[in-house]
Amino acid sequence: MNESRLEIKLSFITGLREVVLGEISKYQDIHIIREDVNSLYLDFIQDFTLIRHMGSVARAYVVIQDSKYNPLYISNHKSILSNPIEIVLNGNEGRFKSFKITCAGSDSFEVRSIAKYIQETYELTEKEEADMKIHIIKLDEIWEMGIQITPRPLSVRDYKVRNMSGAMDPTIAYAVNSFCELKKAKSYLNIFSGSATLLIEAAQSYPNIEHLIGFDNDKKHLSLAVQNIKKAGLIKKIQLKEENIFDKPNLGTFDAITSDLPFGMSVSKGEDLKRLYKCFIEYCENVLNEEGRLVVYTSEYEILEEIISKSRFDILKTLELKLMTSVNAYLRPKIFVCKLKR
Repeated sequence: MNESRLEIKLSFITGLREVVLGEISKYQDIHIIREDVNSLYLDFIQDFTLIRHMGSVARAYVVIQDSKYNPLYISNHKSILSNPIEIVLNGNEGRFKSFKITCAGSDSFEVRSIAKYIQETYELTEKEEADMKIHIIKLDEIWEMGIQITPRPLSVRDYKVRNMSGAMDPTIAYAVNSFCELKKAKSYLNIFSGSATLLIEAAQSYPNIEHLIGFDNDKKHLSLAVQNIKKAGLIKKIQLKEENIFDKPNLGTFDAITSDLPFGMSVSKGEDLKRLYKCFIEYCENVLNEEGRLVVYTSEYEILEEIISKSRFDILKTLELKLMTSVNAYLRPKIFVCKLKR
C-alpha cells in the first residue's frame, strides 16, 4: 500500500450497514474502497462538509494504513502525522485545543515521543477528554493511524441540551426514519417521544412533513424534549402532547408512526410490558393510514414480535443491531418495519 495514501473511515453501529450505504449512495463524490463489520473506508476527499452532515454515521476519521506503521516506526518518522493532523486542523484551529492518543502501550517511550511532538509542533495539550482523538491500532497485519475529523462524534448532535438516560442514539433515529418512506409523508407521529430525537431527526431530514406530533406521559421527558426542539430551531414545526397510550389519545391519523418502545430501566416498576406493547400495537392499527409505515425500536423484540403476529400488521423487515452500553455490556435491539395487512 502506498504509504502516503490518505483515506476516510466511517464507523457506525453494527447492523446499520444498509442504512449507511443508502445515505452514501446519495453523494456522487463519495466512493467506497472497502469495508469491515462496522466501518467503511472511502477515497479521500478534501471537503469534509458532506461527511460532517451524515446522519447514519457515528464517527469519521482521516486514516492512513501500512504494515510498518507501528508506534516505533511513527516515532522515528513523525512527519507521517503531519499531513493528517494539518488536514483536520485546517480551518478548525480554534475547535482543537487538546489531543489524546489511543494506542496499546500508551505509556511507552515511542508513544510518549509522538505525544511530545504533537504538543510542541501544534501547541495542543494532552488530555483524557480531548478534542483531537488520534489512534494507532493494528488491524490483522496492517497498522492504522487515524484522526477523528470532529471534536465530538458525528452522532453527538448540536441540538442535544443534555443526554437523557437510555435516550436513543441519533444515528439509530436516522435509521428508523429512513424506513418510514417519509419523502412522501405529510404526517408523522412519535409515540413515547422521550427527548424528541426521532422527531427532530425527521424534521431536519424531511422538511416536506407538514404535521409532526409526539406524545409522552413523563413531564421530565417532555421538558427535556422542548429544550432540544428549541435548540434545533423547530419549536414551530413539532408539536408535543402529554398523553398516555392507555387513554388512546385522539390525535388524528398518520402516514408514519415511530417509537423507541420502553424497556429495561425505562419501564415503570410493576409495568406489564406485554399489556403496554399490546395497547401500543392496537392504537397504531387504528391511527396509521392504509399505506403508512410503522417503524419500532426495542430490545424486547420477542414480546413485540409475538404481539405483531396476532395483529393487523405485516413485518416487512427487521434489523438486529449491536451496541455497547455504558457498563461495557452489549445490547442487541431490533428495528421492526411494519405495514397494515391489505
